[in-house]
Amino acid sequence: MTITILSILFSTILGVAGQLLLSHGMKQMGALEFTATALPSVLLRIATSPWIIGGLLVYASGTFFWLMVLNRTPLSYSYPFISLGILLGTLAAWGIFHEHVPPLRWIGLLVVCSGVLIVGFSQV
Repeated sequence: MTITILSILFSTILGVAGQLLLSHGMKQMGALEFTATALPSVLLRIATSPWIIGGLLVYASGTFFWLMVLNRTPLSYSYPFISLGILLGTLAAWGIFHEHVPPLRWIGLLVVCSGVLIVGFSQV
């Protein structure tokens, strides 16, 4: 079971790290215009951004560990752990990008984490 929990955590951490890289890459581009004439150049900028490419690679590597989890546990047990990505992503956005997180969102995160703990202590 320990390898499963470690795989869940590693998959989650890689997923959050990938999202951080993707978010940073998109913010580096500024406001993009998604019109029919601008779309080809926007797609080219996205496809050639080192931040986007790196984010996709990191995110995809987390998928490998998630597949290990799916091989070892029932989906009804493992899937709620994806919610940890919500907590880690919010903490990272707050700590790294200095995003404002209102109190109600923090309370919601505590509720989500409580649910994950309940699932974590359930029998597999």
